[in-house]
Amino acid sequence: MPLLEVKNLSVQFRTDGGLQPTVTDVSFSLERGEMLALVGESGCGKSVTCMSLARLLPEPPVVLSGEVLLDRGPEHGGVADVLQLGERALRQVRGGCISYIFQEPSVSLNPVFRVGDQIAEAVRLHRKDVSDPFEEAVELLRQVGIPDPANRAKQYPHEMSGGMQQRVMIAMALGCAPSILVADEPTTALDVTIQAQILDLLLSLKKDRGMAVILVTHNLGIVAELADRVAVMYAGRIIETAPVAELIAHPIHPYTSALIRAVPVLGGEHNRLNTIRGTVPSPDKFGRGCRFCDRCEYADSLSEEQRRLCREEPPRLRELVPSHACACHFPPGLTAGKEA
Repeated sequence: MPLLEVKNLSVQFRTDGGLQPTVTDVSFSLERGEMLALVGESGCGKSVTCMSLARLLPEPPVVLSGEVLLDRGPEHGGVADVLQLGERALRQVRGGCISYIFQEPSVSLNPVFRVGDQIAEAVRLHRKDVSDPFEEAVELLRQVGIPDPANRAKQYPHEMSGGMQQRVMIAMALGCAPSILVADEPTTALDVTIQAQILDLLLSLKKDRGMAVILVTHNLGIVAELADRVAVMYAGRIIETAPVAELIAHPIHPYTSALIRAVPVLGGEHNRLNTIRGTVPSPDKFGRGCRFCDRCEYADSLSEEQRRLCREEPPRLRELVPSHACACHFPPGLTAGKEA
């Protein structure tokens, strides 16, 4: 049994026009000690998917369906469907099993409390065995690389840089001793040097603590060095999953191929960056079939009958080669002889 197994997760928002599908039939698993990268453009549903894992979205206006099977450990009752848990059990899952690092630490941190007190509160709520939560907060600040942690713990968030604030958020997440850490665009608004430091910190913490990590990003360039597996998301659906080396070397879905081509290459031959035509459709513009169809350059070469299938029938995510699944009716990246 994986640490986390998501089956056919769908998220719909209530609007004046009725239920609006935002995430549709998303399925993936997460093993212990694994880093899974959830990749896609802004607006693809990555954050909504991750927030749904601990039911952090308000209900209503959100309607959830499917299963989020989480192994909470024998001391907390073993495997449970998070979508069916009551409020008391859900509070233990939030932080104690699944902790989050969000992309705007200045918004997530409380401006009127010292950072050490905020970390200590998380420790106090989820780790009853710790006798001095504030001392533990200081130790956590040290572990995430903050110099002079005893004095830094007494500071307010506004007295720290963006990189320091993000390290505080990581320390707060670690203070709950979670089995899963969700890092939702953790390097947004940070300069390049600080981005590298934060990502290196996440990788070292994963190795040292054996945590499973879900890294949400739109940048495939950082995924190759950090992740074990990749799930590519587009317009609310998972459209390709594979081990990171396999996906980078042999992308099957045309959207994945386009994302890889769009990564800037230092010293490349071309001065013009590759782009993907069009934009991600809003949920009210999702079509019946493949949601990437209108932006797919490969679809231009298909017959009218094939394009009709793309427009009207949603492709099923299926394993085309071992450990490599793709949702495409006519996968251009599948070379002869590789299909399972």
